[in-house]
Amino acid sequence: MNYHFSRLMSRQSDSVEKLLKNTNDPSLIPFSAGNPAPEAFPVAELAALCGRIFAEQPVAALQYNLSSGYPALRDTVKRWVRERCGVGGVEDEVLITTGSQQGMILTARALCDPGDVVLCEEYTFLGALNSFRSCGADTVGVAMEPDGMSIPDLERKLKAHPNARFLYTIPNFQNPTGVTLSAEKRREVYRLACRYGIVILEDDPYGELRFCGEPLPPIKTLDEEGRVIYCGSFSKVVAPGLRVAYAVANRELVTRMSRDKAGDDVHTSALPQILCHRLITETDFAAHLTGLKQVYRRKARLMMNCLDREAVPSGISYLPIDGGMFLWCTLPEGAGMLDYCARLAADAHVAVVPGSAFAADEGAPCRSFRMNFSTPSDEDIVRGCEQLGVFTRKYLGR
Repeated sequence: MNYHFSRLMSRQSDSVEKLLKNTNDPSLIPFSAGNPAPEAFPVAELAALCGRIFAEQPVAALQYNLSSGYPALRDTVKRWVRERCGVGGVEDEVLITTGSQQGMILTARALCDPGDVVLCEEYTFLGALNSFRSCGADTVGVAMEPDGMSIPDLERKLKAHPNARFLYTIPNFQNPTGVTLSAEKRREVYRLACRYGIVILEDDPYGELRFCGEPLPPIKTLDEEGRVIYCGSFSKVVAPGLRVAYAVANRELVTRMSRDKAGDDVHTSALPQILCHRLITETDFAAHLTGLKQVYRRKARLMMNCLDREAVPSGISYLPIDGGMFLWCTLPEGAGMLDYCARLAADAHVAVVPGSAFAADEGAPCRSFRMNFSTPSDEDIVRGCEQLGVFTRKYLGR
């Protein structure tokens, strides 16, 4: 049968499926993954909590729940983000979402009509790009600098696109670049959003993965107008398979997004919500986060040390990081990034992600690629960087 597929669906990239396929290919070292470190999952705590939940509140775990989220978890998240980073005002509410990507698509559906523009960092989370494009929005990239997006370029794009409905940003350890938006630029981003009358969608899945330096206040802490939607997730700090995330936003926005969510999936699965609530309130969650950061610190430094030894002498540069899950590597002028990545997988059995997969402006030239250090084992990090170095020297003739 010849199916008629929506034009909106045809705008979504199949790169995510390809990335997951590479990640699960046992013949490849998976630097292409975007998965958290499996050794950091709180397996014992979750197993014990599951037993208690089914003994104490089985009906709540197995029955339908509210579209806005399990009330106890919403209250817990509201307190947690307020105490942790000062997020949440008197006009704000919490919406529990099935992964943070649902928060992105609910935002786009609430604010965008087909043909409207969403501004993003020039390279950003592919899932977000797919979400916005599936709603008929056009994505426009803002140039990136070592301390986050270029403020002059952001203002140029705001002037050039008066139909921009919101700005999507990952301010902490951005995916894919690992860059963190400076405190000064956070204030400037909010100032420009107020001046030009747009909403900010602040996506913060990696904020708790800072293993060096002091955390910076979220843009949401500056919000006095209900202009910032703050999204967080339990995927990186607990486990992605639970599919539990949250959005903190003005009550009017949350009401609209919750109503839309009800038509999507009715509600986020109750058992994972209860697990997250009880994990925060009944275990030493702070100690879990401390242990998590130690794992990420060790693995990130191991990969950076290996790249310094194996790849940098070959002509590859990268941006050092203080947290998150990714390193952004760049080939020298004249090198073909897509051919390099394909042959790296075929010849050296190392999978990385071409930077062009993350481009807000489709077809923009790119010499960079993303590497992930949280998924592979320490042994694979060392071996993979060695194989990458050998291949790169041959490929670049050095």
